[in-house]
Amino acid sequence: MEKFCCSLLCYSQNEKKKMKKVYLLILVVMLGSCNEVQNQTSFTTVKSEGEKSNIMYDTATFGAGCFWCVEAVFQELNGVHSVVSGYSGGSINNPEYEQVSSGTTGFAEVCQIQYDKSKISFEELLEAFWMSHDPTTLNRQGADVGTQYRSVIFYHDENQEDLAEKYKQKLNNAKVFDKPIVTEISRFEKFFPAEDYHQNYYKENPNKPYCLFIIRPKLEKFRKVFKEKLNK
Repeated sequence: MEKFCCSLLCYSQNEKKKMKKVYLLILVVMLGSCNEVQNQTSFTTVKSEGEKSNIMYDTATFGAGCFWCVEAVFQELNGVHSVVSGYSGGSINNPEYEQVSSGTTGFAEVCQIQYDKSKISFEELLEAFWMSHDPTTLNRQGADVGTQYRSVIFYHDENQEDLAEKYKQKLNNAKVFDKPIVTEISRFEKFFPAEDYHQNYYKENPNKPYCLFIIRPKLEKFRKVFKEKLNK
């Protein structure tokens, strides 16, 4: 039976105003961070055609409920090279979906994102993260309940940690949400890709009920908010 989750991207008029406030606040934070240290250590160097230049791919790891939704959202963004659904935050090796879905392993459903730093920044990824789910509900997103669905940022270096903590603090101080943000911010340790049938779920299953009634409306709203940052 397919999972069900809901998103802040199902906006009411009040929520639209709130999300606009989030967007503007994050822009302020981004502008204020331009002079901060931008060294990030988790990257892959990829040679382009004819070895004319190198592309620096950095990595971000986010959990925001159902990874099918998270994957579909971040695949939309220009500069994102790959999005892999999987599990982070637990202690056992090679967890399986049935184990993680029990909520007893400590793992969260996450997506690991490789992105081209020359096209999109970690700050912009955070912007999409904060605006595409409800970071105020502890261990749940909509009807998906359990620690495996928690809101979490697994940072790969001190710069990512610093930016995530500052964003969270500023959003809480500004009382953008009705309740405090409970997003976990933890050091990245391990990532285990999910089973093949979880990968590219929306692209591979566009006509399944979950995709038609949950992911597609969410993406349509996401595209309107982030239209300047989408893949062309």
